[in-house]
Amino acid sequence: MTKSVLIVEDDTEMADLTSMLLESEGYQCAICSDGDKAIDAVKNHIPSLVLLDLMLPGKTGLEICKELRAFYTGAILVLTGKDNDISEVALLKAGADDYVLKPMKPHVLIARIESILRRMSQTSPSPTDHFSVSGLNIYPNKRTVKLDTGELLNLTTAEFDILLLLAQNAGSAVSRDECSKASRGIESDAYDRAIDMRISGLRKKLSNTSLGDTIIVTVRNKGYMLSKT
Repeated sequence: MTKSVLIVEDDTEMADLTSMLLESEGYQCAICSDGDKAIDAVKNHIPSLVLLDLMLPGKTGLEICKELRAFYTGAILVLTGKDNDISEVALLKAGADDYVLKPMKPHVLIARIESILRRMSQTSPSPTDHFSVSGLNIYPNKRTVKLDTGELLNLTTAEFDILLLLAQNAGSAVSRDECSKASRGIESDAYDRAIDMRISGLRKKLSNTSLGDTIIVTVRNKGYMLSKT
C-alpha cells in the first residue's frame, strides 16, 4: 500500500523539492502552504504522515500539531530551524512524533519518515488481536488502547510505542534506551530528555482516567515499569 505524506510548508520551492524527493521514494504527496488551511487539508487527505514546518503564515506549526492530536492518529514529523526558540520538549508535548532540523539532509529526512511509518505498521507477535494488562486493553494491529471502562486513550505514535513496550514487559523495568528505540528507532543519550517527556505525556493522559498516573513507575537507575495488577 502506497504511503502518503502531507507537506505543510509555506516555502514553495522547499515544498516542491521535498515532494519530488518523497515521490522518488514511492510516496504520494500533497502540499499545503497555509497554516490556517492545514487542519482541513489533513481531514481531506488523511495522510500516513504530516511533514509540518513550524513557521507558517496563519496558525503556527505548534498550534496545528496540538489541534491535530484531537483527532489525527497518524504520524507528525516537524521541521524546525536550529535557531528556533521552540524546544524539543514543547514539540513532544504538542504531540509530534519526531523532528528534523532545517536545512535538512535528504537521507536523514527519508530515514526518519521510514522509521516512523515502519513502527506504525509493526504488528504484535501475539496470536490474538489484543491483550490486557493492568486495566489496559491494547490492540497492536489497530494501534489503539482502551481502558476496562471502554474509554479510548488518545495517544501519539511514540506514546503508543512506549506504552506497548511497557505493557509487554509489565512488572519489569524497561530501560530508557529500549524506550528510545521503540519510539524513535535510536538509542538515547545522557542528555536526551525525549523519553522522559513522552513518559510525562503518558502519565498526564492516564491521570485523567480511573487508572491514574502512578501505574507507570520510575525505577531508579533502571528506567520505567508498568505496574502489573
